[in-house]
Formats: sequence, structure tokens, C-alpha cells
Amino acid sequence: MSNIQTIMLVEDDDKLASLLHDYLSNFGFDVVVVHSGIDAVEKILSIQPSLVVLDLMLPGLDGLSVCRKVRSQFSGRILMLTASGDDMDQVAALEIGADDFVQKPIQPRVLLARIKNLLRRDQGSTEATTSAELNQAIRSDKEKAFGSLWLNESLQRCKLNDELVPLTPSEFLLLWHLVKHAEQVLSREELLQSLRNIEYDGLDRSVDNKIAQIRKKLKDDANRPQGVITVRGKGYMFVPDYW
Repeated sequence: MSNIQTIMLVEDDDKLASLLHDYLSNFGFDVVVVHSGIDAVEKILSIQPSLVVLDLMLPGLDGLSVCRKVRSQFSGRILMLTASGDDMDQVAALEIGADDFVQKPIQPRVLLARIKNLLRRDQGSTEATTSAELNQAIRSDKEKAFGSLWLNESLQRCKLNDELVPLTPSEFLLLWHLVKHAEQVLSREELLQSLRNIEYDGLDRSVDNKIAQIRKKLKDDANRPQGVITVRGKGYMFVPDYW
């Protein structure tokens, strides 16, 4: 498999398409932008990208129709974007062959995490398992490993690149809760409950302060975090493939 993977972005909003093109390109992807559903069918089948980010609402031909037309001849992943909160749209997308969906307004970091997760599945099924993937496959109730990051709940220990990370008990508890729910957005309310079993009053900043300390100790860039990311207005998410 080529080191550079192609992502096709099918999005009629020029501003959003430009933003996502630049963002994903910065992470080493070859990003092809298509603005209409009619053009998308031909280009998906001719280019055969690793993954298609496909908007649900498109001019000419909607995303569901595009997915239905290409699915039998396209073996890559399809991630649907939808501005609709209607469960039926999401169910329909999955039933006709979409692999995942993300609801707008979209956070580029969340989209990137979903993309990497889908592509990682393909690599795991088509390539020999690497040592990093073996580490990532370690899963038990008390121990978890993601690449260079290792945690053990019983020992209350965390290591990064085989070096002990000096987390406080509450920092470890918070990180462990995020890790157990990897790739899920957890609200401040839920995280505060996991720490202290109290209701979030909308003012308590203890979770935010501890997240900042965790990022610092895990060498996750505070200005552009990629391991424990902020999902604006919703909470925090642990990204397993960053490590």
C-alpha cells in the first residue's frame, strides 16, 4: 500500500471543502475535492480512493444515491457527512454501505480521528500485523495499550515510550475513563461524575484543568492537541491512533 492515501471529499460547500482539504492535507493525505454528486460517482470509480467523505445533501445527486451507485464497485471506505439529526438518514446510510457518519457542524479533528480509524481497519485486514498494532490490540478490563502509551488500572500506572508518566490518582482516573471510551466524545458532566460522582454546575473547571495537566505530562501539544482533543461545546475525546 502506498504511504500516501487518497481521500475524496464530496462537498458542495466551497468554504468547508477548502477548510477540510487544507486540514487533511496537513496530515499527509492526498485530498481530491468534488463538488457534486453526479461528478462524484464517476470520480470515485475511476480514482478508487482509500476513503470517501461524502456529504448527504448534494446538488444533482444526493449522498445516499452516490453511495448506492458506487458501493458494489468501490472497495474503499465511505464516511457520510450529514447536517440532519434524523436517525433514519443515518440508518439508511449504513444500510446501503456507508461505514460511518459524522454530523455537521463538523470538528476537523473529530473527522480526522474517524478517518484514521476506518483506514486502520483496512490496514489491519490487508497487511501483516505490526508490533504497534499488536500493542494496540491488547485489551483487557485492567490494562490497555495504544502504540507507545500503556495504562494499567490495577497498578494505577501509565507509561509513554516505556517511561513512567507521573499522573496523580485523579488524573489517572480521568485518563482511564477517556481511554475506556476511546473515540467517543465525553461531556464534562460525565467526566466529573466519573471523578467525584457529583453534578456538573456549569462552572466547575476541574476537568479542564486536569485535562491540561494530562496533555502536558503526555507531551500532547497544548496548542494543537491530538491525543486528547477538545470537541467544542461537547467535551473531550481520546484518539487511540495518535500514540
